[in-house]
Amino acid sequence: MKTGLQAAPADHCFAGPEDVACDFCTGRKLKAINSCLVCLASYCEKHLQPHYDSATFKKHKLVEPSKNLQVNICSDHVKVMKVFCRTDQKCICYLCCLDEHKDHDTVSAKEERTERQRELEERRGRIRQGIQDREKDVKLLQQEVEAINHSADKTVEDSEKIFTELIRLIKKRRTKIKKKIRSQQETEVSRVKELQEKLEQEITELKKKEAELKQLLNTEDHNQFLHSYPSLSALSESTHSSSINIRPLRNFEDVTAAVSELRDKLQDIMRDTLTNASHMSTCSREPSVNHLTLAEMHFLLQEVEPTSRFEFLKYSHTITLDQNTAHTLLLLSERNRKVTVTDQHQSYSTHPDRFTTYSQVLSTESLAGRCYWEVEWKGRVRLAVAYKNITRAKWGNESRFGYNNKSWCFQNSSRFRHNNVWTLISDAGSTRVGVYLDHSAGVLSFYDVSETMTLLHRVQTRFSQPLYVGFWVGDFITVSQNCS
Repeated sequence: MKTGLQAAPADHCFAGPEDVACDFCTGRKLKAINSCLVCLASYCEKHLQPHYDSATFKKHKLVEPSKNLQVNICSDHVKVMKVFCRTDQKCICYLCCLDEHKDHDTVSAKEERTERQRELEERRGRIRQGIQDREKDVKLLQQEVEAINHSADKTVEDSEKIFTELIRLIKKRRTKIKKKIRSQQETEVSRVKELQEKLEQEITELKKKEAELKQLLNTEDHNQFLHSYPSLSALSESTHSSSINIRPLRNFEDVTAAVSELRDKLQDIMRDTLTNASHMSTCSREPSVNHLTLAEMHFLLQEVEPTSRFEFLKYSHTITLDQNTAHTLLLLSERNRKVTVTDQHQSYSTHPDRFTTYSQVLSTESLAGRCYWEVEWKGRVRLAVAYKNITRAKWGNESRFGYNNKSWCFQNSSRFRHNNVWTLISDAGSTRVGVYLDHSAGVLSFYDVSETMTLLHRVQTRFSQPLYVGFWVGDFITVSQNCS
């Protein structure tokens, strides 16, 4: 038996504004350590003791301190609500079952909580799976960043070794090539980082949702659980599945190959020039001047790809569409520079060059050297360049722009496709795109048309045949092209 004066409670034991106070303390109230779902009251350690000492309270349900105990009281009958009405989706007391909710589908609050908890466990499992999927994608993107950086660094190193073998005339060109590599590296890394940041943000949001569901699942108060359930069960769930596309790093490899080829061509030119110079010197006995070498090496000093719309327009090219290739649902107008898809077949004559399966059309002129043109549209459209021998009259990939090795296709849905391999690109949502082609250099670029010309996508390859402009048109829309 304890006797004598008891020490006064420490300040941290008294209830603050955010704490649940003991309902039985007089004067300054102490913090409650438990709430009783039967008594509908909260107790400090001292006033809770009877619940442990007296058999009367043995069956009472003690939970964490709660300020919301009144949510358990029926407002009509002032009784504890231990029943859940599935018909009306609300907690009720046993008297409600005899009155307003008579003949309704009712179960105990505990039984309803058990079923809803199982649903939330399944929902939580799906969210956790979404987190795992995104974490896996983040790792893949990080690997791609490392691969891009490694390939870019190696490309720069190889290019530097090759350029050391070249003469002073191409040092300026070397610097420009290096800058283009780094620019491509920055573009690719930025693209991957953007996707990575988006996935990490989604992971953070999903973890927050999981924490909220976990907190609800750990709630011991059935009525409080059911009270909070509707708002948390409505949380959106992810249907994400891993679909990250890892691009092959061919652009950097192509730069190295192009520079190597440049070195070999220069060696051949210099060897042939020395031979010719020696022959001329023998015949004329006059000093040989190396003018032929400079002329033949002019391609080494060509200006780099334009950067402003004014510079691109120097290479503007008028595109005329070939009626003999147009699908019969395509209507050509404005001197065959505008195409519209219709719901009626046009009375075109039979021609072996006509596309008969897909709503496509090719240009009349082939493209060579440097060319630039602009396209404006509404709705779904695909801009393409293709070889003339692309298949015309078969269903399948052989005749669809972008689905074979004879065509390159820019889709206005943020994708680029070649040989049935698509690449996700950063689309600015443009409805006007400028297309730049340097056939001999194997460069095909797509730009968002403005004064500064934002690059959307660039292809570096080797074209083995002349190219033709192509369009696929859908959604009964109009496509026109100009460089005005």
